[in-house]
Amino acid sequence: MKLWNHLKTINKHKYYVTKLCFRCGLYKQGLLHDLSKYSYTELKTGAKYWVGTRSPNSIERETIGYSAAWLHHKGRNKHHWEYWVDITSKGVIAARMPTKYVVEMFCDRVAATMVYRGDHFDTEAPLDYYLKTRSYYIIHEQTDAQLKDMLVHLSQSTLTETIAYIKKTYLKENK
Repeated sequence: MKLWNHLKTINKHKYYVTKLCFRCGLYKQGLLHDLSKYSYTELKTGAKYWVGTRSPNSIERETIGYSAAWLHHKGRNKHHWEYWVDITSKGVIAARMPTKYVVEMFCDRVAATMVYRGDHFDTEAPLDYYLKTRSYYIIHEQTDAQLKDMLVHLSQSTLTETIAYIKKTYLKENK
């Protein structure tokens, strides 16, 4: 039963992200978003730890000290800032994310908030979560600034207005 519920959750999330990416003109990214969630490595964690109100990866991390599903996922999905973290002779560094992946990350965060908060979604929630978790990010300063700008804009307006702002401000070079 948990596997079925987890599949419903990820399908709903993927549907929302796809819709948001399409609205931004990122059709290929919308279609390909999070396909690794259907892999055995990621599905088994969802089947074991699904609760419906938060990510099974977080629960796996709390339970065993790390999340194998998350390690698998972030290494295959360029819309996560963790994908862009590297270890060099200078230490741990963050590479700048291409803008199209920052926009997909925005869509991903908004969709996750919609799924987990349901009817209690509001446009400030994605920014609130970002501000709560930002302290441990290893993220390139320009990537961080872009994402924060999009989330702040959303918190002060509507999703439709924010998507128009993102297209005008960040995706204009793709037209």
